[in-house]
Parts: sequence; C-alpha cells; structure tokens
Amino acid sequence: MGVLNSHNNGRQYREGESIVSTQPKRVGILVGGGPAPGINSVIGAATIRSINHGAEVVGILDGFKWIMRGDIDHTKELTIERVSRIHFRGGSYIGVSRDNPTKDPRNLENTVTSLLRLNIDKLITIGGDDTAYSAMKLEEMAASRIRVVHVPKTIDNDLDLPHGISTFGFQTARHLGVDIVKNLMVDANTTSRWFFVITMGRKAGHLALGIGKAAGATLTLIPEEFRDRKLSMKKLTDILVGAIIKRLSYGRTDGVAVLAEGLVERLSHEELSSLVDVERDAHDNIRIAEISFGEILKRSVQNRLAEFGLKTTVVAKNIGYELRCADPIPFDMEYTRDLGFSAAQFLMEGGNGAMVSIQDNHFVPMFFREIVDPKTKRTRVRMVDTKSESFRIARRYMIRLGQDDFSDPHELAKYAATAHVSLEEFQKQFYYLLEEDSDTFREGIGGWYKESRKRVGVPVKQTAAKAPKTASKPKQNTPKKAAPKKTASAATKKSKK
Repeated sequence: MGVLNSHNNGRQYREGESIVSTQPKRVGILVGGGPAPGINSVIGAATIRSINHGAEVVGILDGFKWIMRGDIDHTKELTIERVSRIHFRGGSYIGVSRDNPTKDPRNLENTVTSLLRLNIDKLITIGGDDTAYSAMKLEEMAASRIRVVHVPKTIDNDLDLPHGISTFGFQTARHLGVDIVKNLMVDANTTSRWFFVITMGRKAGHLALGIGKAAGATLTLIPEEFRDRKLSMKKLTDILVGAIIKRLSYGRTDGVAVLAEGLVERLSHEELSSLVDVERDAHDNIRIAEISFGEILKRSVQNRLAEFGLKTTVVAKNIGYELRCADPIPFDMEYTRDLGFSAAQFLMEGGNGAMVSIQDNHFVPMFFREIVDPKTKRTRVRMVDTKSESFRIARRYMIRLGQDDFSDPHELAKYAATAHVSLEEFQKQFYYLLEEDSDTFREGIGGWYKESRKRVGVPVKQTAAKAPKTASKPKQNTPKKAAPKKTASAATKKSKK
C-alpha cells in the first residue's frame, strides 16, 4: 500500500496518485477574441461571487494562447482585493488572444489537460462567437470533468441573444462612436469634405447602424443589405457616388458615410484578392484591419466622380480600437456585473454548457446545444433585421438614391445636371442600384407603409387604385321635367357676377 502524505489543506493522497485529485478545485477565467468595454467588470463580479462561495479563482492569461500549448505558467491568482475596483476600467486584467484551440484536436486536448493540471473544474470563458464555439468544443472534450459557462462579449453585438438584448460592450462602443462621428460631421461641414468611417463589425452591421442612425450620418452601409448576393466594388462605389451627387444637388459639399467593415467579406474573393493581399487569423477570418478598406474605397469613389467631372475631398477614417478598450459606461458596468455574478452562480449550482443571458432582469442560461446552427455546427450569428421598423426608419433618414428620386422628374433633372449628364444617362448609370434593392425600398414610402400594416395584421387600404366602375342601368323613357323659369332677381344676380 502506498505511503500517505499530508497536503497543506489537510487532505491526504497516496504516493503515485496525481496531485490533481487532491488539491482544492478552482474556478478559471479566460478572455478570448478582442477587447470590449466591461470585461474587467465580468472578471471582478465572477471572482467575488466564487470566492464568497469558498472557491479559489485563477485568471488564465492571454486566452487560450498558453494552455492550448500545454503551458500552465501564465496564470494570475484572482482575489477580492485585486479585482474589487477593476470594473471601472477598460481593457482586460488578464489579457486576451485570438488563439484557436479547435483547429487542431491536439490543441483542444492540451487545453483540457492544462486546466485539469491547474485543478480547474469550473471555467468561465468571456468572448464572442469564436470563443463561444471554443468553449462548446472544450466542454464536449472535457466530458463532465470541467463545467463550462460562456459570457457573451463583443462590440459587434452579433451573438445570438434574444431580440433587443445587447452583447456587453456594444452600448459603450456605440456611445463613444456616436461622439466621434458627431465631431466628424462638424468637421465635414466646416471643411467641405466627406468622411468614410469604417467601423468594426465583421459579420453584422449592428455597430455601424447603431452609430450612424444615432448620430444622423448621411448614410450607413451594412453587409446585411447584400446578404443574398455578393457585393461588387462597383455597386458599393456607385451607392456612395449617388449619395454624393444627390447631396451636391442640394448645395451640400459635405457628408459622413458609416460603413461596417464586414462589407469587405461580401466582395468576391477574386475581386478582393485583386485589390489587396488577404491575410486570415487563427479562426480563418479575414484580417480586415490589415486591409485599408477606407482608402481603397476612397480612390474608387474619387475615380468614379471624375468620370462626371466632379471632385470631392474624401477622408477615410477607421474607428474601433478607440472603442473597444474604453472605460465602460454605467449601462455596461451594471450589465456586466450581473453577467459575471450569474456565470459564477450557475457553475456553483452545478450548471454546465451554457451561455449567460439576462432577460427581463432575470438570469436565463442559453445552453450550447440550443444556440448551435444545425447547418454550420457553430454558434449562430445574429444579423441586423433589414425588415425591422428600426432599419426601415434608418433607411428613410439616409441621403441616398431611392425610388422616390427616380419617380420625380424634377429631382432627377437636378441630379443629372449636377452630374453633367442627360436624364437618360443618369438613369442608365444609377437605376440598377434600385433594381437590386429590396422590394419595399424599391417601392418607396408607400411600400414601407403596406409592409408595416401587413406585419401587424391590419388590412391595407387600397387608396391608390380606383374601384372598378359598375355597369350603368338602362335608361328609362321618362318624360323630362321642364326647367324652372328664372326669376328676374336671379337673372339680375347672374348678370352682376
């Protein structure tokens, strides 16, 4: 029989047995993906709740980067004293990384083994859709040896939470983004120029639309408008050129266009490759930050304007890095403290394999098996609903060519004159933009009204079409009545008129 040895916590283990089975189990916390305002608040709340429950907490530095390689030396002990005030600050107290343990089964196995060597049997992951997928696969491989809960984090707001519920960090990023765009709008008006503002949002346009709509930018373009088809650089250029010409016809030489970076991924691979060398990250995503998308678009638009004898100063501006490590606004501070507490509480009560959500002020676990897209086998991505009232209102406020413009000969004449072409030529150059637009926006405001009433089950009143005439009744041979004789006073009144 092996010799019994004492351990510093009073437990004992037999010689030759793994120390993993004798040390107190711990809660691990790691952050994957990019930064977002509120990360530290989640870390702080989860740590305090876990410690108050009697657990030790360890911060795993730099996401999956080290543990997927079998390195367990990059950790930090988390205590209440260390984390009690970090919720005020942006960034991540334990770092981040985009390393992906799911690309190689050996890396995923190393991750599980590393966590077990650290005596972690409960893991809180904080991240976006890629980290959520990694958490799901890790939980599967751990096979109940490690319980996992995921806290949804991304300023892109594209994780599949119920309608109206933000991912944390989004509201802070939008708040600061609006402030930046507001200042650019003043600069544009002062200096008579256009700004093309490229925002983060790899797959969905929530951030771009949230900033553009709130700030009242001239127009906002998001990838969801082109979901069912590839977007060409020519079409993207012509949408912007059309907006600039329309604006010029009103005597305005300035404007701000907000564009989601995800538009890049709507371009065909061939067209994108012809513009720039494409690099991809560990999750096989295009490194959009390495592509000077704004500058490419700026040159394309200026060249197109030159075809009409027009010249406009355009400045390309990327915003994203300024937003993602900002100190969280009170909304995100409170929200993330709820998320961190709920994540820890869920694990302490035996929960496993879920993403945290707060719905109607109540914690609701969203289990991994329920949020996986059966087609892709990955966690679902929430896109902007382009049929929603919110998006339709945003579109109506944008300055861009629409059906109403081409239906009004006076407006169309102004645009054609501004572009130094005939009416027919202007239609030839730009009407195709409408032909590829959604039916509702192609029909103009009337189509929007009809669609809105249909959605809520209200009958649409047919005001435009006239009712068919009914057959006239056969005339009867009735004698005509004699016309009354005019009195002298009546005849006099008529002559006076």
